[in-house]
Amino acid sequence: MVSATLLFISSTLFGLAYSATLQSRATTFTGDGTVFQPGLGACGKINTANQLIVAVGHGTFDTFPGAGPNPNKNPICGKKIKAIGGGKSVTVTVVDRCTGCAGAADLDFSESAFAKLAAPAVGRIHGVKWEFV
Repeated sequence: MVSATLLFISSTLFGLAYSATLQSRATTFTGDGTVFQPGLGACGKINTANQLIVAVGHGTFDTFPGAGPNPNKNPICGKKIKAIGGGKSVTVTVVDRCTGCAGAADLDFSESAFAKLAAPAVGRIHGVKWEFV
């Protein structure tokens, strides 16, 4: 009973710490950046490739503080992210959930957003650093 209680307390504290990290603007995340073709996103809006938008890794989207069963109401929707890759930066708006992203810190950029960091033909940038702004 004691070990089950300690496990519950530990996992609860870890969850609270992770939630606080996700909300912190001072925290920098690192992941891969890829390109996607937007349409109707998980946030419930239709977007286009010429908008400066991003889909965040499903691990981040699903565990963002306040996320519930309706992805359209996820508080991460509409958040701004500043991403840096290859010595260049772009500020994008979260509009979608990246189901194909392997890591929680991976980002899937619209073509115009990705083009601010690298040629879209590159397809993937490793080590993209980003934070909420």
